[in-house]
Order: sequence, then structure tokens, then C-alpha cells
Amino acid sequence: MKNKSLLYCLISLTYAATSFAQVNVSKTGTTAATFLEIGIGANANAMGDAYVTRAADATSIYWNPAGIAHLQNDDIVAVHSLWIASTNLDWAGLVLTLGDFGNLGFSFTSLSMPDQKVRTVAQPEGTGEYFSAGDIALGVSYARDLTDRFSIGFTGKYIQESIWHESSSAFALDIGTLFRTDLFGGMMIGASISNFGTPMQLSGIDTRTFAQVDPTVYGSNDQIPYSIDLGSWGLPLLFRIGVSTNAIKTDNYRWTIELDALHPNDNYETLNIGTEFAFNEFFFLRAGFHSIYFVDPNTGTADKSFFRQPLYTGEGGLSFGIGLNAKMLFSTDNVEFDYAYRDFGILNGVQFFSVGIQF
Repeated sequence: MKNKSLLYCLISLTYAATSFAQVNVSKTGTTAATFLEIGIGANANAMGDAYVTRAADATSIYWNPAGIAHLQNDDIVAVHSLWIASTNLDWAGLVLTLGDFGNLGFSFTSLSMPDQKVRTVAQPEGTGEYFSAGDIALGVSYARDLTDRFSIGFTGKYIQESIWHESSSAFALDIGTLFRTDLFGGMMIGASISNFGTPMQLSGIDTRTFAQVDPTVYGSNDQIPYSIDLGSWGLPLLFRIGVSTNAIKTDNYRWTIELDALHPNDNYETLNIGTEFAFNEFFFLRAGFHSIYFVDPNTGTADKSFFRQPLYTGEGGLSFGIGLNAKMLFSTDNVEFDYAYRDFGILNGVQFFSVGIQF
């Protein structure tokens, strides 16, 4: 009953906050580097991206950098996903434990696609040239425990997007906190702000062209160079706050429930819900639901009544997965394999794969 009351109170408080904060414009498509909003790690993806309070492995660098302060061993994780529209998402993270000095993390994110034909109106089947597009992010993180219950973490990131001959770059900062309580079976409360940084603006040789200042003047030069200003766009700033608790915890079993509330600068506020069942911390079953809206994402309207505000869901959202955690042969190091599947409705499902080693 206590756990049910906790979840009910959190949902009610989130309803109250969003009732006064909702606007009728989602701002979708108004930020650059939206690949930074793709959730990292098959374990987190299986839980509906409800992971801001979890500190299970190096993927905490992405969700909440404060989480890596709780890792007791060095950890390395590699993630691969066959993302939407034949793109590939790859991520790698490393956490080094430094004892009383805290923990240090490094991460690399890449979103890539196969080379595509250059097509023009005159040559719709291709000119014989090919172009590529891709995004990368490099991060350095630091986290430490300030008390036996409270930790804080930071990540500095370099971000780059490119398409054919054009590219843009930016720097950003992630900040996270994590607090452990003795309530409701060891409830964890976490919050993070991601992608607070500089705007991005594409530039390259294809933005350079030539013009004639005054074509009515005989002999005027028609090769005056100038550059096209493509405009600048901000990063997808995202505020997350979450709470998790162990509904069941024995020597052999653990059932964890997490609820995260998200406030992005390019979409409506949403909720993510996830759960994980663990057997001897060896075998894991996970499920969750991603992007529960407080407003209808198609119309931007919502019932403002306090306890009658309806919920809406985005495209797809249901996810599930499994995980295995075992010691390596002839070693005391742990290796974990995770798999997740997430439904994207008309965009088909997406699969995530992760492997991690604690040493």
C-alpha cells in the first residue's frame, strides 16, 4: 500500500505542475542535435527510458552523471541499435573508480547512416556522387558522493553534426544529482539537466556561392563571393526528475519500479514508467512505457482539471527486454548482456543490444 501511495502522490504532483505549465505548441523540430534525446542502453530502453535514478553501469553517464558515483568497480559498456530509417546508433562508455576522489567517466555517441546517392532534378537517378551524414558526441564525466546519501555529477560534451560538406559543432554540460532515502524500501530520487550548451549552425563550402551585385550595369562582376546564413539552433535541453523503489526485495528476488517526469524544450512534458524484476541479480526481466503525454500530441489540448487530466501516448512507447549478469570464465570480472525491444508504431520496432564488463 505504501508503494501504491507513493506512485499516486508522484503522479498527482506531476499533474499539478503540468496543469499550470502546458502550452499549445510543442516546439517539435526546433532544436539541433536531436540524436542526443535517443535513450542509451538496452537495460534503460527496456524500462521505457525510466532510468534517471539507476546506477547499475556506465550508461548512467547519459541518464544522470551522478549515478556513476555509486559504481564500486571500473565499468565499460558498449551499445548498438538498429535505429529508425536504417540508421545505426552506437555508444561506448567507460567509468574509472578513483576511491575517495570520486569516479571519472568517458563516453562516445555516434548516429550514422549508409552513404546515399546525390540526386538532382536533372539526374534523379544519381549524379555518380555519394554523400554521408552523421552525428557524434564526446563526453567526459566526473561524479562523487557528497554524503553517504547524496551524490552529484557533471558531464562536459563536444557535439558535432555533419551532412555532405557541411558541419556544425557545439559544447554542452549535463548536471545530475541522486539522493538515497530509507523510505518505501530504499527509495531513490534523482534529477538531471542535459544538453545545456551553445547553439549549432551548419556551415561549409556548399554555403558559399557567387552573385552579381547589379546586373543592370554593363561589365559588373558576376563572381562576387558570399555565404548563405543557415541560421542557428539551440540544443535539446531536457530536465528529468525520477523516483524508484523496491516493491519487493529478498535474498533471491528484487522488483524495482521507476517513474520519471520529463520537461524538454522541444516537446510536451511526458512520463516514462519502467519496472525490473531480478532473480539473484543474475537474470533480469524488464518492461516499460515511454512518452505518456498530459496533452493530446496531435492537437496540443488537454483537460486542465486537477484530478481529471487525461493521459495520451505518443507513437508506440511499449518496451520490454531481458538481461544476464554473470562472472567471466577464469576471472572475477562480471559481464552483462542486455536486450530490449521498443514498439514505434508505424515506424516499426527498434532493437537495442548492450554488453558491459565490470572489472
